[in-house]
Amino acid sequence: MSSPSPSLRKRGGKKESTPVPADNFPSPFSSTKAPRPQSEWSYWLAIAVLTVLAFITRFYKISYPNEVVFDEVHFGKFASYYLQRTYFFDVHPPFGKLLFAFVGWLIGYDGHFLFDNIGDSYIDHKVPYVALRAMPATLGALTVPVVFLIMWESGYSLPACVLSAGLVLFDNAHIGEDRLILLDASLVLAMALSVLCYVRFYKLRHQPFGRKWWKWLLLTGVSLSCVISTKYVGVFTFVTIGSAVLVDLWNLLDIRRPGGSLSMFRWSQHFAARAFGLVVVPFFFYLFWFQVHFTILNRSGPGDDFMTPEFQETLSDNALTADSIGIQYYDSITIKHKDTKVFLHSHLETYPLRYDDGRISSQGQQVTGYPYNDTNNHWQIIPTVPFDVTDTTGHPVRNGDVVQLRHLGTDTMLLTHDVASPYYPTNQEFTTVSQELANGERHNDTLFEIKIENAKPQQEFRTLSSHFKLVHVPTRVAMWTHTTPLPEWAFKQAEINGNKNILQTSNLWFIESIESLEEGSPRLSKEERQVKHLSFFRKYIELQRAMFHHNNALTSSHPYASEPFQWPFLLRGVSFWTKNDTREQIYFLGNPIGWWIASSLLAVFAGVIGADQLSLRRGVDAVEEIWGVGARSRLYNSTGFLFLCWAAHYFPFWLMGRQRFLHHYLPAHLASALVAGALIEFIFNLEPISIVKSVPLEDDSTGKSKATVRITHFVTASERLGRKSLIAGWAATLVILALYS
Repeated sequence: MSSPSPSLRKRGGKKESTPVPADNFPSPFSSTKAPRPQSEWSYWLAIAVLTVLAFITRFYKISYPNEVVFDEVHFGKFASYYLQRTYFFDVHPPFGKLLFAFVGWLIGYDGHFLFDNIGDSYIDHKVPYVALRAMPATLGALTVPVVFLIMWESGYSLPACVLSAGLVLFDNAHIGEDRLILLDASLVLAMALSVLCYVRFYKLRHQPFGRKWWKWLLLTGVSLSCVISTKYVGVFTFVTIGSAVLVDLWNLLDIRRPGGSLSMFRWSQHFAARAFGLVVVPFFFYLFWFQVHFTILNRSGPGDDFMTPEFQETLSDNALTADSIGIQYYDSITIKHKDTKVFLHSHLETYPLRYDDGRISSQGQQVTGYPYNDTNNHWQIIPTVPFDVTDTTGHPVRNGDVVQLRHLGTDTMLLTHDVASPYYPTNQEFTTVSQELANGERHNDTLFEIKIENAKPQQEFRTLSSHFKLVHVPTRVAMWTHTTPLPEWAFKQAEINGNKNILQTSNLWFIESIESLEEGSPRLSKEERQVKHLSFFRKYIELQRAMFHHNNALTSSHPYASEPFQWPFLLRGVSFWTKNDTREQIYFLGNPIGWWIASSLLAVFAGVIGADQLSLRRGVDAVEEIWGVGARSRLYNSTGFLFLCWAAHYFPFWLMGRQRFLHHYLPAHLASALVAGALIEFIFNLEPISIVKSVPLEDDSTGKSKATVRITHFVTASERLGRKSLIAGWAATLVILALYS
C-alpha cells in the first residue's frame, strides 16, 4: 500500500513500538526535510469538477424513457412489495432493495404498481419513477469522487487520479446502470468505499489503536457490510481486503522486522481488532438488514412458495393459516410436488418394454407428474391396518404413519420396486398394481411412510402446510420428480421415480386439496389461528438456503448472457429496452476505447511484474535503476493491491455455472480503472524523489527507544512530483479521456 501524508502525527496515550517496516512496507514518517508539497487546491478543484460532471451525466434526461427498463421489472417490483409489506423472494440480500423502498416511502409512494413488464408506462400508472431512479444516479455520481480519493489517498499524481476517475465518469456502462432502478450503483459505490476506507486505515498502521485508526477500521467494516448486503458477489471485496489484511498481519508477525518484533500478545490484539472490525461488524450489519427485511414483510405474498410451511405460517393472511385442513384416512387427495408443481398422476398407458438405451421396464402402468387439474390426479389414502368397517372415518393421518395410496381412476395401488426408472438407471420405477396383488404377494412394495419435514412425531398431516417425503418402506427410496419430460409414449409428462438420496430437499411434496370433502362439511369450517412466531436465526438460515439454491439454479440460457472472457473486450452487450414504433433502443455496453485501454494496461502490469522477476533472477535490478529507489515497493504493493482487487472481482465468475451478464464486470472495471491510473503514472514518472530518514527503534517490551535506523522512504505524489513536470502524464491522461468521451 502507499504511504500516507507526512502531516499525520502520532496521538498521545499508551506507547507502542513504532517498528520500521520492511522495504516493501514503507514507513509514513520522515525525519528529514522533504520537498515542499504542492498546494492541494488543484486536487480539490479536480474532484469538484469531476463530481459536477458525474451528476450531470447521471441525471441528464433521467426521466427518459418513461417506461419500465430491463431489470427494473424486478427491483421496482421489490420496492413496491416492501411498501405493501408483502412477502417476496429474491436471490440477493435486502440492503440495496431497501434503499429503493426507503426512497419510495419518503416521497409517499404506496407501491401500487408492480412493474410487471418491460415497456409498461410509468406515466399511465402514476409512478414516481424519477425519484426512484435518482437514488442510484446519486450513488453512481458519488462513485466518481470516491475513485479519485482512492488514487489521491494512495499517493498518486493528479493526472493519475483524473484518469482513473474519468474512466468511470465517462463510461457508458456505469452511466447506463446508474440511471435505472438497479442494484449495481449501490454495489459499486460500496465496493469503492471499502477500498478507500481500507487505504485510509492502512496509512495509519504506525499509529495503531488510536481514534482515527479505529474509525477507518470500522468504516471499512461498515462499507464491506454494504457490499455483501447488496449482492453476494460482494464477497469478492472481502477477498480483496482480506488478502491485504493477511499480508499485513503476516508482516507484523515477523520477528526480524527492522522496527523490532511485536510480542504475541500485542500481535493478538492486532488480529482481534481486525477480526472485530472486518468480520464481526460487517456480519452484524448484514444480519441487521435481514431483520429489517423480516420485520417489514409480514404479509403473505408471492414469495411464500419458496419457504417452508413453518415460515409461511409466520405471515398474516397466509393460506396455510387460513385454509389448511387435517387429512383423514380414506380421503381422496391430490398430491403436488413442491418445486415443479406437478401433480402425482397415473393413467392406463404402460411403460414401453424397452427404452431407447436398451434397458427393460416392468411394462407396468405409468405413474407420472402432470401440471394440470385432472381426475387422474386423485389418490385415496389407505391405512395399512384397516379400521372397523363401521368406523372408517374420523381417523387422522399423522407423521410417521405407513400408508398405501390407491389411484381412484384405475383402482390400482401405488408401488415402487427394484426396476430402473426411464431416465435414471440408479432410481426406482414407480408404477401401480391391482388391489389383488397389493393385498397379496406385492403388499410390501405398496407400503410408504409419510415423513413430514421438520415435524414432531405423530404430528397431524394437513393440506398445504405439511411438506412431506413419501418414503418406500422396503427399499427406503423417496418419491421424486424433475423437470425433464418423458418421451411421447408418456405424453411429455414428468417422470416419477424413487430417489435413493432421501435427504434431498427436492423430494418434498404436499397435499393440495381433499377432493372427497363435500360442500358444507364441518371440516371445511375455518378455524381462527394465530400467526406463529419463528426465531430470527431459523428464518434467516432457511432464507439463506433458499437464496443459494435458487441462485445456483439460474443456469438456463438467456439471449443476452455472456461469458467472462468477453467482458474486458466488450464483445457482447445487453439489450435493456426497445421501442419498435420509433426504433429507439437502450443497449448496455461500455465505452470500447476505455475498456480496451484499461484491459491493455492490466496486461502491461502483468508483463512488467513478469519482466521484473525475470531480470531479478538474472541479477539485474531494472526497476529501481530506471525508476529509482522505492519504485518496486510502490509497484508491487499499491498497484499490486489494485490489480488484486480487479482479479478478485473478475476471475471467480469463470467458476460460476449460473447466468452471467456484462454488468457483473462493473466492479472489476472500476478496479481496472484504478490500475490504469497507477500504470500511467508508473510509465511516465521516471525520476521519483526518495527521502532518507531516521526512525527510532523501540523495544517492544518497554516501549523505549533503543536505536535509530535510517531508511529510504518513497513519499507521496505531491512530494515526489513537487519538482517534476507532469506534462507527459497529463498528455497521456487527456489523450485517453478524449478518445474515451
